[in-house]
Amino acid sequence: MTDRSEDMGEPGPPSASGLETGQDGLSTKHHLVHAIEAAFGWSGAPSLGEGFVRGHVTDEALCQRVLTPSRLLDLIMRRSLEPPQLRCFQDGVEMHPGDYLTTRVGRRGQRTRLADMNRLADLLDSGLTLVLDGLDMFDATMEVACRALQWWSHELVQVNAYLTTRSTAGFPLHWDDHDVVVLQVAGEKTWDVRSSSRPFPLYRDAERNGTVSAQQVWKGELRAGDLMHIPRGYWHQATRAEYTGGISLHITFGFPKRTGVDWLTWLADQARNVELFRRDLLRDGSAQERAARERALMDAAVELLRSSPPAEFLAGRARTQPPRRHTPTLPMDLPGQGVESVVCVTEFRPEFRESDTAVIVLGGGRRLTFTKKARPALDRLLSGLPVSLAAVEAETGTDARRLADLLVREGMCVSLTPELSSGYTGLVMNADC
Repeated sequence: MTDRSEDMGEPGPPSASGLETGQDGLSTKHHLVHAIEAAFGWSGAPSLGEGFVRGHVTDEALCQRVLTPSRLLDLIMRRSLEPPQLRCFQDGVEMHPGDYLTTRVGRRGQRTRLADMNRLADLLDSGLTLVLDGLDMFDATMEVACRALQWWSHELVQVNAYLTTRSTAGFPLHWDDHDVVVLQVAGEKTWDVRSSSRPFPLYRDAERNGTVSAQQVWKGELRAGDLMHIPRGYWHQATRAEYTGGISLHITFGFPKRTGVDWLTWLADQARNVELFRRDLLRDGSAQERAARERALMDAAVELLRSSPPAEFLAGRARTQPPRRHTPTLPMDLPGQGVESVVCVTEFRPEFRESDTAVIVLGGGRRLTFTKKARPALDRLLSGLPVSLAAVEAETGTDARRLADLLVREGMCVSLTPELSSGYTGLVMNADC
């Protein structure tokens, strides 16, 4: 983790007083997070994965703000996409990419793979399920929504979109290796949800999980504004067999939660710091020598387990997860390029550690040290909401531009471009940009 100190005075070491959370971050101020909690009757994210639940968004305008069918198709048109990110299905069978993709050749022979929009129009008219994975990679609204859900759930989140026309089928009955929150954005779709047939199945598991459960949890229709939580391992299928026209668009937010296997995998990497674990395992030598080495390894393994509990693994993961790609800030000496507003873009809420004289911020693989007087401004700059630097300076009396410059250079914040700002419009409260 990169360690930097702001030069407003070099403080001593922080106290062990623990985490200072500061203001509520984006996770508690994003309308989608509020909608999920209200619809499911949840308070926070501990209920993720605990059981199947359905609900409804009271503000149905939220669906249109999050995504529309036309915006989804526009995103597809403007990008070079291929399987497995972009896929098409008819009657439950995945189509060959050549049926919906085309290759455009530039005048110098450059070849670019693109969706054939004319062909897609014909397929959508006859009946098609179009799947776009990882929509948060190139849509500001989805990026902001996923980051809000990550700060809320403490897990990485990806969103996929499913557009279906007429009565064509999509995936057959299947299960996911992560918890899912489904939001029906437009139209309607019928779902069949069943219990898991293997407790807590994994993508890479000890045995195959291929027997469909006969225990039906729920079967019914989702309409625009309906929400559904499907825990990991639950079998499910979405169909429109009873419809001859119209469309359905739903999005799924996937929450791949960390397991004991992830902790043990992390421990194996931590073992590389211990010389004993880096030594060759003994095959030869006397029985006494081999037994002594085995005892030493087992004792060291027990000590490693005790000294590196799951909580340390989870906290370290949140602190070191690097931010995703973002638009770089243009050089400050260019005309009209001064940064006026910023937003925190760490994948998880930054961690604050405070002593009598210093505040240390950890997040995005960075460790930054500031004098304590910077704390009020840091609370605003790292809140997860877009903030005006002028407003922060007026409220706190701190040189917010100087702080923001460091946070941007270290990747914790980015300059709020009009394109990124659109991802917050109408979806977060109390933004002052």
